[in-house]
Amino acid sequence: MPKSKTRKKKSQKRRSGAPPPPPIEPKSKGPSPKWYVALMFGLMAVGVVVILLNYIGTVPGGTSNAYLLGGLAAIAIGFVMTLGYE
Repeated sequence: MPKSKTRKKKSQKRRSGAPPPPPIEPKSKGPSPKWYVALMFGLMAVGVVVILLNYIGTVPGGTSNAYLLGGLAAIAIGFVMTLGYE
């Protein structure tokens, strides 16, 4: 069976006397505002309450998938907001 050609690694040109560049540090935006944190946890709490009320059957119009999806959406938005929390 024939052998395949091996690829040659590109040689990296580096000056022997020069130090490597310093790492770039990301700039911090500071802590999140209090309203952001309250909204984040509030959406999660409202989502759980809506799902529980839908399960018990005390929401107007009886149990509905729309209430379930709305509660899950509120929880999901709250969790997505945690990505921007600092």
